[in-house]
Amino acid sequence: MAEDPINAEETDGSGEKKGSKLPLILGFVLALAGGGGAFFAVQSGLLSGGSDTEEMVEVDEVEPLDTPTFIPMETLVINLPDGSDAKHLLFTAELEVDPAHGADVQAIMPRIVDVLNGYLRAVRLSELEDPTALIRLRAQMLRRVQVVAGEGRIKDVLIKEFVLN
Repeated sequence: MAEDPINAEETDGSGEKKGSKLPLILGFVLALAGGGGAFFAVQSGLLSGGSDTEEMVEVDEVEPLDTPTFIPMETLVINLPDGSDAKHLLFTAELEVDPAHGADVQAIMPRIVDVLNGYLRAVRLSELEDPTALIRLRAQMLRRVQVVAGEGRIKDVLIKEFVLN
C-alpha cells in the first residue's frame, strides 16, 4: 500500500514516530513577538516601569534652614547624695534659641541655670543611672527652660556633657 504524502508521519527508520518541530518554532516566534511587544509598551510609556530619565520623581526645592543661635550654658556640677558610687554629676548644655530672642535668653541665663540646677538636684540617683533616662530628663529640662524663658524663645536643649563620676 502506498503512503499518502499528506497524512504520512515521519519515522526515524525504526518504526517510531518523530515529533513535529512546528510547535517548537511557533512557540519561539510567539515568545519573540511577546517580548518585543512588551519592550515597546514599556519604552513608549504605555506601561509604567520604564527607565526614562525624563520621568524621574521631582524633588521639591529644599528651603534653607534658619540659622539657629546656640547659647552655651556654664557647666553645672551637682553633688550627689552620700552612699552612691558616683559623687558628682557634670552637666553641660547649649540652648537652641530663635535668633530674634537670643539677647533676651542670654539676659535671663542666671534664672535658667537656677531652674536646671534645682531640677537636677531633685532627680533621684536611680533615674540618673538609667541609660534611657536622658531622653526623659532632656524633655523635662526643655519644658522647664521654656516656662522660664517664655513660649517660642527656646527651641531645644542640646546636652553636651552628662557625666556621673
